[in-house]
Amino acid sequence: MKSLLVKIFFISALAIVFLGVPIKETKAQCAMCSLTAESSVKNGNTQGKTLNKGILFLLGCPFLAVGIVGLVWFKKYRDPEEPDDHGPEL
Repeated sequence: MKSLLVKIFFISALAIVFLGVPIKETKAQCAMCSLTAESSVKNGNTQGKTLNKGILFLLGCPFLAVGIVGLVWFKKYRDPEEPDDHGPEL
């Protein structure tokens, strides 16, 4: 019980520290992506929409892969259900 309280306190302290740190705005795009997105907005092209769809696709693939692996693991290693027939043995 004491170790559980220590873990909860430690996690709470870390959360407070990380929430108190100011977040700076960063631009983490490569030069080509940034240039393509800016020029598409200025010229009215649809390349910016396609770029955003590609980013979302690349973001979703790892989540889908982890979900499939988790589902296969759950189906393979879960406990088999016991039959409910516990009648008297003859």
